[in-house]
Amino acid sequence: MKQNTIKNSITLKGVGLHTGRSATITIHAASVNHGIKFKRTDLENTPIIPATADYVISTNRCTTIGKNEVSISTIEHLLAALTGLGIDNVLIEIDAAEVPILDGSAKKFVEALKSAEIETQESDKDFVIIEEGFSFTDESTGAEFTLVPAENYKVTTLIDFDSPVLGKQFADLSDISDFEKSISAARTFAFLHEIEHLLENNLIKGGDLENAIVIVDRTLSEADIKRLEEKTGKSGIEVQQGILNTTKLRFSNEPARHKLLDVIGDLTLVGKPIKGKIVASKPGHTANVALAKHLKALYNKQRKLKGRPKYDPNQEPVYDVNTIASMLPHRYPFLLVDKIIELSESHVVGVKNVTFNEGFFQGHFPGNPVMPGVLQIEALAQTGGILALSMVEEPEKWDTYFLKIDKVKFKAKVMPGDTLIFKMELLSPIRRGIVHMKGTTYVGDKLVSEGELTAQIVKAR
Repeated sequence: MKQNTIKNSITLKGVGLHTGRSATITIHAASVNHGIKFKRTDLENTPIIPATADYVISTNRCTTIGKNEVSISTIEHLLAALTGLGIDNVLIEIDAAEVPILDGSAKKFVEALKSAEIETQESDKDFVIIEEGFSFTDESTGAEFTLVPAENYKVTTLIDFDSPVLGKQFADLSDISDFEKSISAARTFAFLHEIEHLLENNLIKGGDLENAIVIVDRTLSEADIKRLEEKTGKSGIEVQQGILNTTKLRFSNEPARHKLLDVIGDLTLVGKPIKGKIVASKPGHTANVALAKHLKALYNKQRKLKGRPKYDPNQEPVYDVNTIASMLPHRYPFLLVDKIIELSESHVVGVKNVTFNEGFFQGHFPGNPVMPGVLQIEALAQTGGILALSMVEEPEKWDTYFLKIDKVKFKAKVMPGDTLIFKMELLSPIRRGIVHMKGTTYVGDKLVSEGELTAQIVKAR
């Protein structure tokens, strides 16, 4: 899947929900791997803030990013629209501290972005992939998330506010490509007591009862309704099935769908698209951002281990130890590769099970056995030798000799019981018998050693 941006710049205007200040945003195309960034055009030096979890400074009633005392709030609906349309790279110019609320959903953002035309770029998307199922709980809010592997991005939300009006609701998005029709139009919602508190404290200066679903969680007298009409400037307010009649539901489970919209918007802050299924119970901005930070750390770990071979001991090896011994001039205690599990024209992967019976443990750190680092390099060289010798006829009549060892690093101890995975990759084609390779050694998910090795294959005497 390729990265996407937009062909044409687009501009939207509106007021911020919390600040009540007018804002104009203009969304521009951006180059590959640029990501999503905001630019404050109303400030000196027009500071830029990347839309990633590292820059979140508040999750109070909305998601706010900031840098050096400059902030931009209520970014979640716009971010959800971008992710819902698969857009990876844009620069968003804004002349205020808050993104316009528009109709309280992501619908108008989606419409504007589609009118700008989505443009496919040359580089592939770089995903954070849920490779194994796990659970994540935000202790501060009690929100719970379950994440499992999936071929695409799927989200389910479950909400329960102990409200007889809302009841327990859930919403499901089985594929991110359905975001526009299933989720984007779901508007934000609030309970009447929250709205009254915010109005009394002048905290929703840009609020409009038409861009939010207001849930009435108590019986209203005529005096209550009159007071509410005075505060909001709306007349003819009524309660219909527990909802203020200032707006009609677009979906029977619109609150749950909006919570799903918020999850997608906040998880955009991972900075990379997600491949996996997320089930969110009682999510909110604080918990969503906490999960985004967790997923970003997971991505960084995956990037670090990108290319790490996967070892399944149940799979038949390409070469077993007997075949390896027939190719290499090494025997106990110096044959350091037990089997080859991958072999191509450009790389090879070998395995060694380290046991306490290894000869070198008797004299190397007695009482605290540690495999010598130089032997890890030797094992890498033997693994690389298999690749080089697999390309010649009668490999048993050839030997490989070190010419150079460079950029070697040892990152963790190797001890009895460890299973070493050796990966050797050609850095350049083999010419005149010269083999230049990059080697990496893993124990599980841990990189334990690496280096560049140069050897030559020559006819055995």
